[in-house]
Amino acid sequence: MKNLKYIVITILFSSVIFAQKKDENIGTEVVNVVKPYTPTISDAFKVKETPSLEDEETSKKENIQYNIFSFPVASTFTPSKGKAANVDKSAQEKIFSNYLTLAAGNYGTVNAELFVTENISNTDYFGGMLRHNSSQGGIKEVVLDDKLFNTALDLTYGSRTRSLSWNADAGYQHQVYNWYGIRPNYFDQVIINAIDEQQTYHNLYLGGRLSLGDSFVKESSIKFNRFWDAFGSAENRFVLKPSFQFDIIEEKINVDLIVDYISGSFEKDFSGLNQIDYGFTNFGVQPSIAINKDDLSLNAGVGFFYSAAQESGESKFFIYPQITGSYKVVGDLMIAYAGIEGSLKQNSYKEFVDQNFFVSPTLGIAPTDQKYDIYLGLKGKLANSVSYNVRASYLNEQNKALFKSNGLTTTNASTDGYIFGNSFGVVYDHVKTIGFFGELKADFSKNVSFGINGTFNSFSTDVEKDAWNLPELNVASTLDVTITPKWYAGLKFFFVGEREEQFADASQPEGFQNFTLKSYFDLNAHIGYKHNERLTFFLKGNNLANQDYQRWLYFPVQGIQVMAGASYKFDF
Repeated sequence: MKNLKYIVITILFSSVIFAQKKDENIGTEVVNVVKPYTPTISDAFKVKETPSLEDEETSKKENIQYNIFSFPVASTFTPSKGKAANVDKSAQEKIFSNYLTLAAGNYGTVNAELFVTENISNTDYFGGMLRHNSSQGGIKEVVLDDKLFNTALDLTYGSRTRSLSWNADAGYQHQVYNWYGIRPNYFDQVIINAIDEQQTYHNLYLGGRLSLGDSFVKESSIKFNRFWDAFGSAENRFVLKPSFQFDIIEEKINVDLIVDYISGSFEKDFSGLNQIDYGFTNFGVQPSIAINKDDLSLNAGVGFFYSAAQESGESKFFIYPQITGSYKVVGDLMIAYAGIEGSLKQNSYKEFVDQNFFVSPTLGIAPTDQKYDIYLGLKGKLANSVSYNVRASYLNEQNKALFKSNGLTTTNASTDGYIFGNSFGVVYDHVKTIGFFGELKADFSKNVSFGINGTFNSFSTDVEKDAWNLPELNVASTLDVTITPKWYAGLKFFFVGEREEQFADASQPEGFQNFTLKSYFDLNAHIGYKHNERLTFFLKGNNLANQDYQRWLYFPVQGIQVMAGASYKFDF
């Protein structure tokens, strides 16, 4: 039996080993067992073959339907109340709706401001501001009266809702200035005593603004000005500016309209012979399309203007390019921008007075054709708290207004206070300006902020020898510091480069003299103390370097000016 057992095992293993030779006849063989059989197994190996599936059908995944039975579980866990961490937080400063400021200083200077605003209802409001600034004069070596007086009242009433916002404005301004800038040591005392150097200006305005929330009427404004002086000069100006916006194929189409009407007169020209009448109505249509794609912003438009002359002058039609764009080169760190823009600028007697108080009431008023202003610049951030802006430009202006001294003349036999070489007229010329501008602003901390900017311009003229009274270089800088929660201070510095001026003088061989007004700088400072959330005391100083400079020919400025005052905030 034992030998039979070994024979059966041997036959089984032999059949496995030779099973793959299916078609081979193995025949018969007699095996003599002389010892027990010891099987061996070879090393395992992997068949390197990828089987192919002949079945093209794929089995469908059966949808398994199941239900979840939810039921409430009663929990006995009660979380404990959290305790806020201790965070040092300064108390928020209360904002008041109204304030009153009073200050006084040397040269008999008085400054006062009163601002009030009140909500009539949830939507309606009223506001008003009263401002006064005056000085009794006293400039060194000035022999005429050099006092000044400026008082203005502005009122507004408006309403704000989601669908409609509007406001109505009204105001009045009264100004007194003196033509004190006569040539030193030129006139005898008799003539000086006979000069009436005072000029008085009045301005009355009415206006309003309307904005519709869900409408193609984006915004509309209207304003009327009545401006007159003590010499019978009067000017009326009416400006209407409606703006519309449409959405076409996911792009915004803007259309700005403008109607600018001006009419005025001067009783006589500088020679005292003829009355001056002027009047223009400028009509403008400025369509544009705004395109925003990723980092690119583009506003492409054109301006169509027609200037209709009512008095002297010529009616003309103008077309201006109005294209601006910007591209984020490196996010907000560097943004390149460029543009070419032009427009028709309406000049006025009031605007000339705002720029130069010492103009004579004998001006020629005409619009300026700003043909184009081509500029290219970079702006962005050097750090989170430091921003910059640099720009180069080329400005082409036809009929640009330049202030020029009236000088001395023998053709005017009147005794008006502006004919003694102490007033300015306006001349027009074709002026081209190449300009460079740079600006840097930095917030070193929440308590210290600094800013500086500078402009360099190069002018070229067609008729006039120079661009009169326009400086080539302007620099301005500010520094504001919060010293403590109670104390604050600040500095302001500005520099103005040389200006060219021409003074008419019949006694000279050429009939005039050319002057170069020296450059100057002015240093101003202030310090303040917050007594409480309502009351603040301050001390201001102007021209602290005591510079004896002239902004206009023969018009020196006051020396060191110091003024102390207080400001009080309140609510009704």
